[in-house]
Amino acid sequence: MRIKLQLEYDGTCYSGWQWQASQDSIQARIEAALERLFGRAIRIHGAGRTDAGVHARGQVAAFSAPARFSTDELHRALNALLPDDIVVREASEVSEDFDPRRDARSRVYEYHILNRTFASPFEYRYCWLIKEPLALVEMEQAARGFIGEHDFAAFRSLGSEEKTTMRNVIDNSWTRDDARLIYRVEANSFMRHMVRTMVAAMVEVGRGKVSSEIVSQLLTACDRAQAPASAPAKGLFLMQVRY
Repeated sequence: MRIKLQLEYDGTCYSGWQWQASQDSIQARIEAALERLFGRAIRIHGAGRTDAGVHARGQVAAFSAPARFSTDELHRALNALLPDDIVVREASEVSEDFDPRRDARSRVYEYHILNRTFASPFEYRYCWLIKEPLALVEMEQAARGFIGEHDFAAFRSLGSEEKTTMRNVIDNSWTRDDARLIYRVEANSFMRHMVRTMVAAMVEVGRGKVSSEIVSQLLTACDRAQAPASAPAKGLFLMQVRY
């Protein structure tokens, strides 16, 4: 019996999605809860390996259960065993060959910036505080340069081993909600730190330090050393995985 889980979590206190020795991860917490339920070790696989401090509102994961059972009961049992910052939104049965990562057509992320002169005690875990005014029109113009299929080598993390650095950005945009700036991007897949580095480059545009042409220059250069340091992890959310 193959089970698909839709999850949301606050990544603040975790080393990321993926299991790591001697570190607390989302995957490890869910697998520990499953082991308590089934009395044996269960391996679960996610659609995306969110980094330390990154959050999710629409992570998808799947595992093969050793016996048949009610998915409604599993849903309730897992939420009773998991910590408050990890929640199963839905549990459903899927085909035995379902792979949450390889079967995904695209993923949607959001990045949140609080653009005002003072922090928020309610939002500091979930946004990047930038005190100087940002020019949103120029940032939107820069975002348009990412649309389409490009080589994103300049936007990946150093040392990452990817078979290809080509990615297809289907859509991306900036919106303003009072003092909050929200960047939403959908692509066929993402590399580690890719969205955070894209955001950092657009913030440089918004600060007036570079023109919006920096996007095309970085895409052409394919050189990570020319791109700015990645934006903080805490502002990033995996919003949805599309199948």
